[in-house]
Amino acid sequence: MIEWTPALVAAGVAILVAVAGGVLTTTGPWYRSLRLPSWKPPDWAFGPVWTTIFTLTTISAVMAWNADEGAGARSALVGAYAVNAVLNIAWSGLFFRMRRPDWALVEVLFLWLSILVLIGVTARVSGTAALLLLPYLGWVGVAAYLNLTIVRLNGPFRTSAA
Repeated sequence: MIEWTPALVAAGVAILVAVAGGVLTTTGPWYRSLRLPSWKPPDWAFGPVWTTIFTLTTISAVMAWNADEGAGARSALVGAYAVNAVLNIAWSGLFFRMRRPDWALVEVLFLWLSILVLIGVTARVSGTAALLLLPYLGWVGVAAYLNLTIVRLNGPFRTSAA
């Protein structure tokens, strides 16, 4: 009998994180007024890329959960994914809602490090599951460099009403 609970929970959390990040992402006049580098991926690419990343992350989480039934490994796994989820959502809030790409730049470093932790925790129980997280690490690396470039092109930033 297949146990669907881990897959349903992981998918539900991934959807929650994606929706929360999406709600916080506003590309209104403030964002459109920013100077952006010519190499920035087109806006339409972000949806498919994030959908792929969330899908791979969900599969990775379920594979790791199923690979080790030890309470310690599972606690570390849940903790690492929870911290990562909060950091993932927080970046959108800082960058888009608070209009603070400078603060988001600091935060994205923690997000990137949290992905390294995810890879490490996951690799202890499943190498394949850990490999599925590499696109996430790469994409956030690109996002961090884009964030840095936006700060350099547009800073300094000050808190303003949303």
